[in-house]
Amino acid sequence: MTDRLSAAYRTVMTVSHPMVSTWGRLTVTGLENLPGEGPVLIVANHDSHWDPVVIGVAAARRRQIRALAKQSLWRNPVVGAVLNGMGQIPIQRGVGDLGALTAAIAALQEGACIGVFPEGTISRGTPQRVRSGAARLLAAVPETVLVPTAVTGSVEMARFPHRPTLTVEFLAPQTLSRPADGSPADRQEAVAMVSSAMAEVRRRAAVVAAGRRPSQAAPSSS
Repeated sequence: MTDRLSAAYRTVMTVSHPMVSTWGRLTVTGLENLPGEGPVLIVANHDSHWDPVVIGVAAARRRQIRALAKQSLWRNPVVGAVLNGMGQIPIQRGVGDLGALTAAIAALQEGACIGVFPEGTISRGTPQRVRSGAARLLAAVPETVLVPTAVTGSVEMARFPHRPTLTVEFLAPQTLSRPADGSPADRQEAVAMVSSAMAEVRRRAAVVAAGRRPSQAAPSSS
């Protein structure tokens, strides 16, 4: 079964498709690793503002991704209305936004697909540490399927007329072990799983600075 997209989400993906898939020459691999239903947590690298759109277009045949997006995007009422229609969740970064995490946990419990950038912000050419939010979501809803996702080429979207070559790779899904006695999932196992997943993502998608000029990839943080 494939997730049903909301009208706003379908519209944004349809409008974005020519830019991402045609102009961006998007290649998607491993889409079969993305479950068509049930709670899913996508964790991905973040080197460009285009990453959420590129991943969304890549996944649209199977899932609607409810991303944790920076709260400042809602300052524009039109943009905010579109984001609400897409089911996005506002998060205030850098302060441990418990309200956003609670909303994301509730969405996972309802069977949603949540997209998270565990590094917290765009890399800007510098390796970033993996933050704890994704592991907290995974531990809170242990039946969630974790899908590491590697994005490359998105930084080239700003380099018009240079034509980008985009790739999105959905890696092998992972799940936490479930204690036989029904006790909560091991938080440390969740932390280790997310950290390992992001290390694998970064092996496939090295840190690259966004912007108009091409930049050398920085050393991986793994």
